[in-house]
Amino acid sequence: MSPEYNHQRRRFFGIAAITIAAAEFGVTTIANAASPVVSAAIKAGGHTSFAALKQIKAGVLDIGYAEAGPADGPVVLLVHGWPYDIYSYVDVAPILADAGYRVIIPYLRGYGTTRFLSDETPRNGQQAALAADMIAFMDALGIEKAILGGYDWGARTVNIMAALWPERCKAMVSVSGYLIGSQEINKKPLAPKAELSWWYQFYFATERGRLGYAANTRDFAKLIWQTASPTWKFDDATFDRSAVAFDNPDHVDITIHNYRWRLGLAEGEAKYDAYEKQLAMGPIITVPTITMEGDENAAPHPKPSSYAKRFSGKYEHRNVTGGIGHNLPQEAPQAFAQAILDVAKF
Repeated sequence: MSPEYNHQRRRFFGIAAITIAAAEFGVTTIANAASPVVSAAIKAGGHTSFAALKQIKAGVLDIGYAEAGPADGPVVLLVHGWPYDIYSYVDVAPILADAGYRVIIPYLRGYGTTRFLSDETPRNGQQAALAADMIAFMDALGIEKAILGGYDWGARTVNIMAALWPERCKAMVSVSGYLIGSQEINKKPLAPKAELSWWYQFYFATERGRLGYAANTRDFAKLIWQTASPTWKFDDATFDRSAVAFDNPDHVDITIHNYRWRLGLAEGEAKYDAYEKQLAMGPIITVPTITMEGDENAAPHPKPSSYAKRFSGKYEHRNVTGGIGHNLPQEAPQAFAQAILDVAKF
């Protein structure tokens, strides 16, 4: 598949529009003036649905996913976080599809219509498992290489894909930067204020927390949305569209295992041990990357200065202003889409 999209599909708005867009997005620079520029008139909440979802068997899963754009366009794979879902990209997808990209947005294991093929498969939420799922997903769709984008769990997943399988990644956009971790590092205590921000991780480490999350999944998720993005005024309809994804029968098990595994309180699967050994060393990411951060992200996240050296390829960091919280693609879809369009030209 050609890595360049059809030039006739590109949209150019001139230097004035670039200046307006840069001010709107709060970005440090526009990477390439020849990249299509997303109109500043595009706002969050403009779209409320995807076309009919698709399903494909990939690895240990039957993965549900949304798709937009031309089937022969260069692929953009967008990965969601917790506790969110594919609707984080409902306004991003049309922008990229209109620019000629084939946009694919899968439900992670434990979300939406994604199901395990066997009842015997461990409901494992460790970081390497989620990344391996996405490689299997690309294999099943016959996708050799894609531009990757993600935030939260999704950012960690695409970070791992870029680190372990760089030949499958053309470029990457990662909200909150470099999120690859290790159990040993996560066992080390943080300063009290930092520990407080991880309250839910400690809650999930207890049986009370597992039972509480199972009994109050939607209320819990809404609380995270509100605290992680304190200025995001999402309405009930927006939340309810995503909350359906948490009804997945494996959602609670995957969530609890993910956070317990991070602290070394739950075992992973042996088949991922080699990957985790590599990840524990903090591998350098060599593919072209744009990292992003919202100015009102109240969820735990590293400072950009702490991870800039983890990227050895062409690299840029962008701060997105205007009260943008943790779920950056949904809160600032134009800024996220612009980053995808720009990193594709790096």
